[in-house]
Amino acid sequence: MKIGVIGLPQTGKKTLFELLTRHRPSDQELALNKPIKSQAEIKDPRFDWLVSLYKPAKSVRPRIEIEVLPKLEKETLAKGDVFKDIVDADAVCHVVRAFKNEAVYHVSGTLDPGRDIEMVNAELILNDLMFVEKRLERIEQNLKRVNDDAVVKEKKLLLKIKAHLDKELPLRLLDLDREEQKVIASYPFITLKEMILVINVSEDDVKNADFIAGIKSAYQPLKMDFMVVSAKLESEIANLESEAEKQEYLKALGIREPAIDVLTRLYTGTLNLITFFTVGPDEVRQWMIRQGSSAPQAAGAIHTDLERGFIRAEVMKYADLAALKDEAKVKEAGKYLLKGKDYIVEDGDILSIRFNV
Repeated sequence: MKIGVIGLPQTGKKTLFELLTRHRPSDQELALNKPIKSQAEIKDPRFDWLVSLYKPAKSVRPRIEIEVLPKLEKETLAKGDVFKDIVDADAVCHVVRAFKNEAVYHVSGTLDPGRDIEMVNAELILNDLMFVEKRLERIEQNLKRVNDDAVVKEKKLLLKIKAHLDKELPLRLLDLDREEQKVIASYPFITLKEMILVINVSEDDVKNADFIAGIKSAYQPLKMDFMVVSAKLESEIANLESEAEKQEYLKALGIREPAIDVLTRLYTGTLNLITFFTVGPDEVRQWMIRQGSSAPQAAGAIHTDLERGFIRAEVMKYADLAALKDEAKVKEAGKYLLKGKDYIVEDGDILSIRFNV
């Protein structure tokens, strides 16, 4: 699963990419003006607590792929390659500049986050609209030769999509039934993808309630997740030498955890993923699966043999273990659950798989 990070020049997206992945792109990578890929660990306080409880010999966090795409400017937009790169992503993260810094130029000359968001949204909608119009032209040509019912239905659906895009609305907001979704499953629609707005603010605005409320009211109706981050502040936190120093700095600022850690978890939700845990003295590991996955499918994420020979799942809820702080007490309380093949795994479940191959 892959998140594509986009943004106008000088928004801080490369800085956020480095903070997320701990990968600093080389001059050679940057000179190619192509997508730069790396992976980000999912930071989750539940995982940290389980590691402190079990003190395992090994601990493994999950990772997701992050890809920072070439900056959105006239040249890249005109070539259209950047849209192809976005199509390859499973979800989109749009980094928006909202910090003031006279030393860092703004591509539009002035600071206006709302204008920049609208401009990028308009470009993405236009890209989808152009695809629809070209596809409709081909369909019209085909219908002149053969009157195919499937093609007629496709035309009707594309006209519905075009009418929606003409209103300058992303396709995320369009109600499509399962059959319609199948028809367009292979189409390179960008505005169907889930999107996160990451508003890069100055340190003083991290807790600006009015600013945050304004962004929320403006863009939640467009089905966008959003988050306010100060890349400058996050860099200062990341550069502290010890974990104790980081925690002390966060406490002084009144912040529970670095925003970058929160952002990685937001990514999993945007990708429609949940996490479950396997625990023990040998290893504590956090796994990612699609929301709605069954217990056998979760077992398959661990190893295909576990799914093939699945018998049952032994389940603890993280909240129960966190409250009682001991597996034996969870069992005494009757909260150690046995689940079969039909069980749908919930976020934060702690699983032990019983199988026979």
